[in-house]
Amino acid sequence: MTTVTAPPPPAARAASAGPRGANPRQRARRRRRLVAVVFVLPALLLLGALVVYPVLFSVGRSFFDASGSRFVGGGNYAEIFRDPATLKAIRNSTIWVVVAPTLLTGFGLIFAVLVEKVRWASAFKLLMFMPMAVSFLAAGIIFRLAYEEDPDKGVLNAAVTGVHDAFEGASSYPTARAREGHGVVKAADGSYTTAALAPGTGVGLGFVGVPPKELPGDARPASPPAAAGPGELRGVVYLDFTAGGGGRPGTVDAGERGLPGMSVEAVRDGAAVATATTAADGSFRFGDLAKGSYTVRLPAQNFAPPYEGVSWLGPALVTPAIIGAYLWIWTGFAMVLIGAGLSALPRDTLEAARMDGANEWQVFRRITVPLLAPVLTVVFVTLVINVMKVFDLIYIIAPGPVQEDATVLATQMWLVSFGGGNNQGLGSALGVLLLLLVIPAMVFNVRRFRRSQS
Repeated sequence: MTTVTAPPPPAARAASAGPRGANPRQRARRRRRLVAVVFVLPALLLLGALVVYPVLFSVGRSFFDASGSRFVGGGNYAEIFRDPATLKAIRNSTIWVVVAPTLLTGFGLIFAVLVEKVRWASAFKLLMFMPMAVSFLAAGIIFRLAYEEDPDKGVLNAAVTGVHDAFEGASSYPTARAREGHGVVKAADGSYTTAALAPGTGVGLGFVGVPPKELPGDARPASPPAAAGPGELRGVVYLDFTAGGGGRPGTVDAGERGLPGMSVEAVRDGAAVATATTAADGSFRFGDLAKGSYTVRLPAQNFAPPYEGVSWLGPALVTPAIIGAYLWIWTGFAMVLIGAGLSALPRDTLEAARMDGANEWQVFRRITVPLLAPVLTVVFVTLVINVMKVFDLIYIIAPGPVQEDATVLATQMWLVSFGGGNNQGLGSALGVLLLLLVIPAMVFNVRRFRRSQS
């Protein structure tokens, strides 16, 4: 006789399975979660130690005074909007946020569209992206040298000075000055004049301060002014210096050379009635002068200091100059991202527009830009986040005297905390303000990324 044993009820099976449960699927899920926690835990610890803890500590520290011993509540946050240097940092940060991402997105879009027409597109992209491989420290040093005001050191001012001198011309004698006590007087406007002279006389105008080796190559030995005829005024402009000594001041000695190329005017009643240019030996002549008294004037343009270029790192231009360095670094980044979005555009749409008679500008404005709007937005917001944190370039490029004129929130936070201010309470408040300004842009980017993945 066969005995049939009935299966135990579900409750009995669950009880016999022990505390781990009877469902192997649940046990496998628990194991996977445990493995995931083990792998993620080091990253979470680092994130907490390097990000979460500093943020929380800065928030707490922002409510205390400079020493950290006295609670001041929102006093540091109120001080942010009372301190002129901090207000200037906020103003400069606003300029950065408005100007830099806009220009970068625009340049990136233009280069991304144009590079499609270039035969060597890959090489062009490589050249444009190469500055991204340079650290901000190295880039700052490069542009600090490029922006040097001395044209012999700064490449930009060397170029500007070369173009200026090509059109305006430079003074040949910026260091020349008249020898005192010999009839030539300097006027308030920088020109030099003589005493009153009558036609038929000659005058010697001796100058010093010009190194003999810097005289023009065509300068010849000077001679005393020749005898002048009626209605004529003659003279000589010369370097009143005898090599080796022995010359007489105020007299044209043997071996002393003339100063060619100087502009000379005959002045009567305050107005120039005749002009001349000195010859290779420094001589000049005015003819057909009416009777009366005249003064000889050498205009100030003969002695104007050389054009030194633009003060790129002065208070007025230091922020645009640093933004220019930032554009050099990040334009390639914007171009590559926008180029990736451009390559994903439906080509049939673009070709259909061209077949319907649209020119390239209409295709770009009406089709390419609207289709690229999501990519352009992401690039713009990413650059806004990056601009908010800019520090290296400003700290390196801006000279000490104009550091305050170029400061932004990041540099001001460092200066207040460690750069001499020693007020870490106010510095922490600036850090919290910077975090609050960056968070909306980060949230916007994350949401757009999630929407694009769904």
